[in-house]
Amino acid sequence: MNLFRLVADLLHLGSIFILIARLNQTKSCSGISLKTQGLYLMVFVTRYLDLFFSFVSVYNTLMKIFFLVSAGYIVYLMTGSLKTTYDKNLDSFRVEFLIGGAALFALLFPHKYTILEVLWSFSIYLEAVAIMPQLFQMTRTGEADNITSHYIFALGGYRALYIVNWIYRYYSEDNYSDYIAWVSGVVQTVLYADFFYIYFTRVLKGKEFKLPV
Repeated sequence: MNLFRLVADLLHLGSIFILIARLNQTKSCSGISLKTQGLYLMVFVTRYLDLFFSFVSVYNTLMKIFFLVSAGYIVYLMTGSLKTTYDKNLDSFRVEFLIGGAALFALLFPHKYTILEVLWSFSIYLEAVAIMPQLFQMTRTGEADNITSHYIFALGGYRALYIVNWIYRYYSEDNYSDYIAWVSGVVQTVLYADFFYIYFTRVLKGKEFKLPV
């Protein structure tokens, strides 16, 4: 554990708390992609199956349980009590291509050829592109409320800081390498590039998040 990873983990936690608070306070999931949330649930389920087989630390275990439970809770809200506020016509990204692509890469380039490691690799590849339905939905509406913007910024910030964490570990730990996570993390961060620009130039200046026309 180092400072960069700790702050990244806190940003990840913060993004989820922001989203859950937004859903419960507004009683609406308008502007939120159910497909993205479903992909994140799939990411956590396939990544954290090792909960049943290995123990790293109390911190690690609690984080895994939190991500699994919170992702399930968000999907539960969006498909249950908030279902009437969800517009599936806007959330139209073809996620089967993302799932299929992640599965193919996991089979071709896994960390190791075991069931758990192939599923872990699948979760890494899928997480890299899981935000795409949310970003695609925002391009269709051209805007997002500020709370949703803060959620996406925290989510993107978490991934960007993980890159810094990997650089730090590369120079401070002997024989540290994880090319699957590195490449996927860079791809994921690049997807946020346009969002980050608009967030810094508009939202942080007190303006609404709007895409340029």
